[in-house]
Amino acid sequence: MGRFINPFTDFGFHRIFGQEIHKELLIDFLNQLLKGEREVRDIRIKNPLQTPELEEGRGVVFDVYCEDSDGVWFVVEMQAAAQPYFYDRGLYYLARAIDQQGQRGKDWKFELQPVYGVFFLNFKMEGEFSKFRTDVILADRSTGRMFSDKIRQVYLELPYFPRGSWEECENDFERWIYLLKHMETLERMPERLRKSVFERLLEVADVASLTKEERVLYDEALKRYRDYKNTVEYAEEKGIKKGIEQGKLEMALAMKRKGIPLEVIAECSGLSLEDIERL
Repeated sequence: MGRFINPFTDFGFHRIFGQEIHKELLIDFLNQLLKGEREVRDIRIKNPLQTPELEEGRGVVFDVYCEDSDGVWFVVEMQAAAQPYFYDRGLYYLARAIDQQGQRGKDWKFELQPVYGVFFLNFKMEGEFSKFRTDVILADRSTGRMFSDKIRQVYLELPYFPRGSWEECENDFERWIYLLKHMETLERMPERLRKSVFERLLEVADVASLTKEERVLYDEALKRYRDYKNTVEYAEEKGIKKGIEQGKLEMALAMKRKGIPLEVIAECSGLSLEDIERL
């Protein structure tokens, strides 16, 4: 086990970004992410479980759900597992956060506060939008101008992050991402990264700073994360092997149809004569 916690576990992510006593970390990250667009001065972390609209309905659980001092709402999630329709899921989360702003009575004028969704993805999404950072706004189709600032989404696909060392990072946002990606393998703060917020980040993330109860929770979260990773890697390995075998069979069948001697097919494909005869 490394010196620092793994931020891709549910415990690690919540310890860094989901605790009121450490909220300066979340504030700094959001300000680096949205630099030149919005400044977060203070933030209040809310209960992540939203009450279902109906008794038999399903609640929505956000990793981090908070509101800044200007009334802007933020949904921040770390997603380790690839899922179908994840963009739809992100939009659904924001729609629920908007719905929570509704007020009863005829005096409400439908004035809404902006809702930001920030989604860390520890996998690559499929499709034309797949890249390190995808910024989504509501815009006019013909002019590209923003139509409304009430819904804003940022997807960060961490495997695409282009900086291989912290020396390559050009700004504090990139330094944030670098530290999150490599935190579990770090043994100390990079020499030229001496900045109070990053020192605080690694102080909070230091495994030695956990209480006995927190250590138990972290160990359980780390086991769940590693079990998941092992399951995915095993499935991928099986899929690759299956694809290779399927390719060999297809090649051998094509060669057999062309009348190529079975001994030659066996030599080229690595299949046995018995397997080729059964094709």
